[in-house]
Amino acid sequence: MTFRTTNGGPVAGIRFAFGTLTVLPVRVTRWDRDAARAGMLCAPLAGLVVGLFAAALGGVLTLLGSGPLLAAVATAAVPAALTRGLHLDGLADTADGLGSARPAEDALRIMKQSDIGPFGVITLVFVLLGQVAALYELYAQSWALGASGAAVGAVTARLALTLASRTGVPPARPEGLGAAVAGVVPVRMALLAAVLTGAACAGAGALLRPYGVLHHAVAVAAGLGAAHLLLRHCVRRFGGVTGDVFGALAETAATVTLVALVLGQA
Repeated sequence: MTFRTTNGGPVAGIRFAFGTLTVLPVRVTRWDRDAARAGMLCAPLAGLVVGLFAAALGGVLTLLGSGPLLAAVATAAVPAALTRGLHLDGLADTADGLGSARPAEDALRIMKQSDIGPFGVITLVFVLLGQVAALYELYAQSWALGASGAAVGAVTARLALTLASRTGVPPARPEGLGAAVAGVVPVRMALLAAVLTGAACAGAGALLRPYGVLHHAVAVAAGLGAAHLLLRHCVRRFGGVTGDVFGALAETAATVTLVALVLGQA
């Protein structure tokens, strides 16, 4: 894949982020490293929009008397629908690759196959169950906590992708989304995005309850920490990142963030 090097801008970045990370009708007009850099810095914004859609549906269902379980299932379904299940598919493929115990080249070939193996199925089941269970606990306390959890989880999931696109993280293949975004974000910019996004999520927690700032900040840090551990393992195992790995990072960060939001609730 050949990239042009031009001056990136916020519009190109937003188009790149929404065009590659969601199914919203946004056309990617540029496919170069500057647009990719701006796009991955805008990834949390795409996550916020996805999270707000999920929160809106779950909150409305709860207010209409659906009960927390139905609201939780609907909330978990929205991000899958708005990404055509690409992140979940990436999670399953990454689980199959990691679970194969094959050399990197063979593992990458397994990940590229269209079918899903046993490791992928088991991982999908438990991750989705974990997300629904955590959202259920939040909605059971209040619709606001459930809706906030949906938004914060989605933002953290995409922030993990920003950090995974930082300089020094290599692609595992010379083509694909992983190659397009690997190493495009300078470390300082990635850390700045993490600080600003984490502060915004923590601020949202302040509106909900005492100690909400700390609770949300810890939850975001836990989600990013889990994604970082998975990223390190995938880089060692596969030699770099792929589009599938990015999907696995997003789902891991979202799930751990939601679980952390449940833990410690009064």
